[in-house]
Amino acid sequence: MGDAAGAILSGWILLEAAGQGLPRATLLRMTINIGIDSLVGAVPFLGDAFDFVWKANQRNLALLERHLADPARAGKMDRLFMTLLAVAVVVMCGIITVEGVILVTALFRMVTPS
Repeated sequence: MGDAAGAILSGWILLEAAGQGLPRATLLRMTINIGIDSLVGAVPFLGDAFDFVWKANQRNLALLERHLADPARAGKMDRLFMTLLAVAVVVMCGIITVEGVILVTALFRMVTPS
């Protein structure tokens, strides 16, 4: 029940931020914060400890305040975050692809006669 209430509050903050005209990159960062909080927060015991450390709503309010105080700097930081996120996703996909090729090659060697 508490996780659902937290998600509703997080969604309200996100809607308010969208209403303030925040850029999509900032809204995406806020959505990622909510997603991480909701996914890990749903895990028994680990979620409670994680909720103590990861404060998605506080992070999102800080993003909102940062944008309202200095939109140009906030936009620059958001673009940097999105670039780093894209690089991380590409690197992870590359690692998964290489590992998949290694696994398929090893399996192929195991099932084919020498």
